[in-house]
Order: sequence, then structure tokens, then C-alpha cells
Amino acid sequence: MNATVTGPTNVLIVGVGGQGVIMVSKILARLSQQQGLQVKQSEVHGMAKRGGSVFSHIRFGEEVWSPTIPMGEADVVLGLEWAEGLRWLRYLKPDSGTFISDTKRIVPPFSCRDRQHDAKHGYAHHTVADIVAQVPNTFAPDATGMAIELGNERVANTILLGVLSTVMDFPVKDWLKVLPEFVPAKTLETNLKAFKAGRAWTKKPHEPDLRQTTVQAQAGPLMRRQVSLEITEEWCKSCDICVKMCPERCLALDQRQIVKLVKPQACTGCRVCEWLCPDFAIAVHVEAVPAENISVVTATEVRV
Repeated sequence: MNATVTGPTNVLIVGVGGQGVIMVSKILARLSQQQGLQVKQSEVHGMAKRGGSVFSHIRFGEEVWSPTIPMGEADVVLGLEWAEGLRWLRYLKPDSGTFISDTKRIVPPFSCRDRQHDAKHGYAHHTVADIVAQVPNTFAPDATGMAIELGNERVANTILLGVLSTVMDFPVKDWLKVLPEFVPAKTLETNLKAFKAGRAWTKKPHEPDLRQTTVQAQAGPLMRRQVSLEITEEWCKSCDICVKMCPERCLALDQRQIVKLVKPQACTGCRVCEWLCPDFAIAVHVEAVPAENISVVTATEVRV
């Protein structure tokens, strides 16, 4: 994208609180400034600490007058969460815009009104294939899964930054020069690997995103679900968010103020606790098991 020829380049970065939307926008803004371009940035992040919507407008070019991107004028929409990315698609240029999004799904509690096992929730049900049919220039990696493989789920935003770098005109060396300014020194090596992994992903053939299929649908009618909660005690900060937001009231803080599963029979594996935990202390694992091996679908707790 050549801002000197086409006018200001517009990049809209969206996600939910805690995903690093602001960090990504600051890196892009700093990089643009270092290229001698005018930069305007506008952001909203008041709900960041409660998993609310966060978005940032970045506009850069030879001359930029307004900090906000008009609807239908974004050259790139970068979503750090799948549904948030979809909500802002109307801002993308209809003919030439590029959509980049993690396939990670953070389903808000109000989308889980029917919390029976395998119930269809109110979250957006569009698949990657559905979006590609509408927006051919779509890049939808499992950035969170890739980040977990690198050992730090928090670098998912850097993986998406690497994907973004492949559709921009800025030299790779300039991206790598700016990145250390905005990430903690102790995570720099992992962030550099994440950035390079995002770039490498764009050059590979991509398999369908199987995470958008429920475990029950994959398992078939003779299979049931076994749910387990993996709680990393060292990461729990006793914030009580998961306890208060659990739809089934399955969780509580123990005498040490560490979260624990107190009603395993009531847990439906809805993942609300996992999605809302700001410190990644809870991981919900759902696996299919033969129906004859489990009489009641229940949850177990695994502490780390």
C-alpha cells in the first residue's frame, strides 16, 4: 500500500480488552512516523479491563487531516477477535480492502443464555469460508493457537502484526526495529518469533479452521463430552471476575483466594471463565469420549 500515491492509508484495529489492540496500533503509528509520514490516531479503550470492545483508527500518508476512518474507507481491518473483526467489516473498502483476523472466539456471557451442553449460543456463526466468499483478501490464522505453541498466548497480537506487515509497504527490518520499543524486554525473543511466524503463515497453504466446529458435531451421536478445568494457581490474581460471571455459579475462591471448581456437576464447559480471565489462569478442555464410558457429563478440576 503506497500512501504517497493513493492518499492516506487507513488501518482499523479492533478486539476486546487485554488483547493488545493499543500496542499494535502504537507500533504501526511509530513505524509510519519513522517513514516521514503524517499520522493520525484515534482510539477507544474505556472497557478494556472488563473484556469490552476496543478499537483504534490509524491513518497515515503525506497529508492526513482527520483521525477517524469513514465507513467503507478502511484499507485494512485487523481483528484480534473473530466477532469484533466481523462487526467492523462495514468499514472495509468493498473492492480492495484486506481483512485480517484471529479465529479466536471470545463469547460474551449474554451470548450464552441457553447453557445446555452443545447449545447454539448467540455469538456470530460466520465461518472463515463465509467471509472469504465476501472478502477475497482475507487472512484468518489461528493466531492464539500459534501463540500457545510458542509458549505465550499473549503474543497472538504480534503474530497478527506479522501478517499485517505482509500487506504493507514498510521494510521488514523497520518493523523489527520498532517492535522492541513496545514489548517487555523479557518477552522480546518470543515476540520476534511470533512476528516472523505471522509472516511465514501467509506463505503456507491453510487448512480449514476446525475450532469453529463443536466438539459434539465432530464426535457424532455416540459420543459425549468430558470437561476439565485447568487452573494455574500462580497466575490467579484473585480478581473474582470468573466467580461472579460464571453463569452456573460453579467457581469460588478458596481460603488462599485462589479460584477453584466447587460444583463440577453444574459446569457446562461454556468457557466464559476462560474467556474473561485477564491472566489466562483458567483453561477449559473439552474432549469427546464414548458414551458408554461416561454416564453423566461433568467437569473435573486439574490444578497446575
